[in-house]
Amino acid sequence: MQQFEKDLNATLFQREGRGLTLTRAGEFLLGEGRTLLAAAQTVAARVEQTAGGAAEVFVVGHTPALSGSEAYARVEPAILAFPATSFTFRQLYPDQLAGAVLDGSVHLGLRRGVVPTNELATAILGYDRVRLAMPGEHRLAGRSVVDIHELAGERIALWAPPGTSYYSDFLMGACRRAGFEPEYVVSRVQGAATVAAPLTTGAIAFVTTVPGPAMDGRVTVTELEPPLLVGAQALWQRHTSSAVRDALLSQGGQT
Repeated sequence: MQQFEKDLNATLFQREGRGLTLTRAGEFLLGEGRTLLAAAQTVAARVEQTAGGAAEVFVVGHTPALSGSEAYARVEPAILAFPATSFTFRQLYPDQLAGAVLDGSVHLGLRRGVVPTNELATAILGYDRVRLAMPGEHRLAGRSVVDIHELAGERIALWAPPGTSYYSDFLMGACRRAGFEPEYVVSRVQGAATVAAPLTTGAIAFVTTVPGPAMDGRVTVTELEPPLLVGAQALWQRHTSSAVRDALLSQGGQT
């Protein structure tokens, strides 16, 4: 280890008796080293796959905030552009998604919001318009458009408490900018389509589903004014290349 420090011309550990703690240089090396090792393992696996003549499989992970159909819509340009490539979609919770991308088991992660990270590369694939889903018998269900100020006093369904999810913080922030402190309830059904939340919570949910009846007419989706847009953020391993990923990153826009 001392020779390694000499080669780098940097002190990596602070030695105190028999104990060792990382210096700032050591912490930097640990972070970058983990990223580089993950990329090296991914490249080695792809080389082995190519040498063996196996068909390429591109794995897309997405959080519950993006439905399976929304994730497919984001990836469809690459699916059409690479007919020889197989695609697999996996739903993962936010705390699992970054780890799966970092260890290479997921080639591209998709999540809501814009969350900076030093370990992964990120980009915004596009923006989606946020709408409201509510029980079919709700007082606002007959409206084609609902102003966000009219949500004051209503319960809002979330999939994670504020402070633990960027998306939850984003939604709560939109309410606060409208001048009211939102009352919220965390859905007890995790991993299901976000538009289903009103059925088990009786609350209004922010969704990106198209307006109209949903869940066999038991839920109504209405437009929200003023318009609120939320990003779809892509995450991938740094120091790796992918033609499939490049095709996706060249796309953009909103729905």
